[in-house]
Amino acid sequence: MSTLHPATRIGHVHLKVADLDRALGFYCGVLGFQLMQRLGRDAAFISAGGYHHHIGLNTWESRGGSPPAPGTTGLYHTAILYPDRASLADALRRLIAAGLSLDGAADHGVSEALYLRDPDGNGVELYRDRPESEWPRDAQGGLAMFTRALDLNALLNATLPPTTG
Repeated sequence: MSTLHPATRIGHVHLKVADLDRALGFYCGVLGFQLMQRLGRDAAFISAGGYHHHIGLNTWESRGGSPPAPGTTGLYHTAILYPDRASLADALRRLIAAGLSLDGAADHGVSEALYLRDPDGNGVELYRDRPESEWPRDAQGGLAMFTRALDLNALLNATLPPTTG
């Protein structure tokens, strides 16, 4: 059996939401995504950096609905990759400013991650990858990921470089 080409990536995710404005308030207002296109009350497409869309939000089958019950199948979480530690720290500051709480925060050796729920109960992971040269390895050179508590105070001390202009 052949494997996928190594440049293959997951492109975008569409989330069913109950209230489009509420979802946009979270993804654009708190996390900072940019609204690229809105289709009335039914759908919106948002991105980072002007891409056509990283996340689609729609109410086509879910307007006014409730989250899936615990113990049912479905999406565990959407993972949003930040380019560096300072950007992840900025995301944490945004969450704190919005009064949102985390479900968890973990250091996985290969990455640092924040876990929370969006307004519709969808799991959201905000994370940054460490450089591959820093990934933990076992004696045979295999990947040795782990899960440890993430030091949120240390993360908050990471700062974004000054902007010019």
